[in-house]
Amino acid sequence: MQRILLFLYSLRAFLLFVFLEAIAIWLIVSFNSQQGSAFFNSSNQFSGKILGAQNNISDYFSLAEVNKRLLDTNAELLAALEVLRKPADSVYIQLDSAFESSFEFKGAKVINNSIRLSQNHLTINKGANQGIKPGMGVFNGQGVVGRVKGVSNNFATVISLLHTGLLVSSKIESSEVFGSIKWDGNNPKFAKMLYVPRHVKVQKGDKVVTSGYNAIFPEGIAIGTISEVKQGADTNYLDITVELSTDFTRISYVYLVENTVEQELDSLYNSSGISNE
Repeated sequence: MQRILLFLYSLRAFLLFVFLEAIAIWLIVSFNSQQGSAFFNSSNQFSGKILGAQNNISDYFSLAEVNKRLLDTNAELLAALEVLRKPADSVYIQLDSAFESSFEFKGAKVINNSIRLSQNHLTINKGANQGIKPGMGVFNGQGVVGRVKGVSNNFATVISLLHTGLLVSSKIESSEVFGSIKWDGNNPKFAKMLYVPRHVKVQKGDKVVTSGYNAIFPEGIAIGTISEVKQGADTNYLDITVELSTDFTRISYVYLVENTVEQELDSLYNSSGISNE
């Protein structure tokens, strides 16, 4: 301890100089707007570089997990395509061709995401220049994420499934019973399945997937698992709670799907006076 004190005492002149310089800089910055502005701009730039480096380091150490999820998702997609490419008869050959030509997929990275509001949104790093359009469905390796709302040249906003105004056409996989998934604004891990009649037999643990009926998502993309079934009060429908398969607290990359015949279907529905929601 004595050696440390002696060392500091030997540097007393230098330490006093640094202290007085710090006071001088503080006085200049505080009482001169031009110098103060230059100082804070420089400090902001420096802080930005530090934060950017920190983010890059964080991204680097999460690459292994992200790549694993991407590889798993790609494997599932390849397996699904392999099944489609092995039709049982000519009818399925026609369905296979229609499926492949109707849906196109793109990838993007999520750069902003909210889960604490009643109307949550995401932002992705691709926009009109990369072929992103309003209305495209958004999902990841776990399940449905949302639907594209607004698009700029290089970015797009997505209405999250955790949005009280979004309905997703769905079905119970085992029984082919149809309904609509809607978040009730409470727990981000759960949503409600609406419009399932009370006489339908629904069991806890049944899987819920997209129905393919609204031309936004292909049929069969995961939404969640039924966690609770109750008789709806004063209604003809069941009160069904679905545990969502997508973990909205950890979304890094997503896929966007475009139905290339959606406009044709919309025109047909509009001319017939039919809603496709």
